[in-house]
Amino acid sequence: MTITCVIMAGGKGERFWPKSRTNLPKQFLNISGNKSMIQQSIARLEKLIDITQIFIVTNGLYAELIKAQIPHLPHENIIIEPVGRNTAPCIGLASILIEERFPDSTMIVLPSDHIIENEEGFIKILETAVEVAQDNQSLVTLGIQPGYPETGYGYIESTNQKKEVNDLEVLKVNKFVEKPDQATAESYLQAGNYYWNSGIFVWRTEVIRKYIQQLMPEMHDILETMRAAFGSINFAEVIKDEFIKMPDQSIDYGIMEKVENIYVIPCIFGWDDVGSWTALERINELDENGNVIKGNILNLDTKRCIIESNGKLIATLGIEDLIIVDTEDVTLICSKDKAQEVKLLLKELRMQKLEQYL
Repeated sequence: MTITCVIMAGGKGERFWPKSRTNLPKQFLNISGNKSMIQQSIARLEKLIDITQIFIVTNGLYAELIKAQIPHLPHENIIIEPVGRNTAPCIGLASILIEERFPDSTMIVLPSDHIIENEEGFIKILETAVEVAQDNQSLVTLGIQPGYPETGYGYIESTNQKKEVNDLEVLKVNKFVEKPDQATAESYLQAGNYYWNSGIFVWRTEVIRKYIQQLMPEMHDILETMRAAFGSINFAEVIKDEFIKMPDQSIDYGIMEKVENIYVIPCIFGWDDVGSWTALERINELDENGNVIKGNILNLDTKRCIIESNGKLIATLGIEDLIIVDTEDVTLICSKDKAQEVKLLLKELRMQKLEQYL
């Protein structure tokens, strides 16, 4: 059975503004190392499968960026979403195109902008997830072993039902839960059977299509209309016309929260979704005062700050727990406890018709 992979790369990375912008979002930036996040994702997956079996779903704005950054990816493996419609339509569109090219395949689905330190361990877990998914009609997800009570992630609760595959524990999922408040997150950490939802899924293509038909019939009908147009001269037009009718719904809400036959593999492989600026504290070395410093910085009596310069000198004195990011046209100054709310600034920019800063 062929293994295929779908990388979701249409997001704008708004919580990483002002470095992540509409025309160059987070997944195309060098956040850690000398490659962009999407280049790192591709290189990682090529240790498992051939580039011809890797697909990237994105929007029209980023197709040329992908071609430039990943020139060896076949152009037909770039799947363009006419409009943004969340992860369920993204995965649904990819599933029918992959089914046409690789019948009876097992599909790995993952975001384009995650950091994974232990790539060898990650590949072993993916191989195990593929084996579990191929063995029966189950859906498999990777759950990150939580190291602290994070409120910015959804969680997966496992049952006591488990099996061992390739020396890895595979647990039956009880339920997916939404992002918790602080007290609830702390209780999850203490319970020991809750895992961060990585957004990485593995399933047989025909199985996810079956669940889409059962649980999201409206979307299934739209996908079937698209599939009927395969090979026709107006295929691209059909995709454009039909995709806009898709429900704006996540795969978690549409499928994963409603299916019983789901397994989670607990993981520790140095994972981070780099969801906001505070992630830099987890993936970079801190100075003696707990700061992350990048670029031309002069700091005195500065503690637990994240400061990034675009070349201009940034001098700080007597500050704590701030994020300061300087780009060519924008300087962000934000308290660290508001890092998850940076998108509010973008909303205000849109209201004030200052789209040039987006």
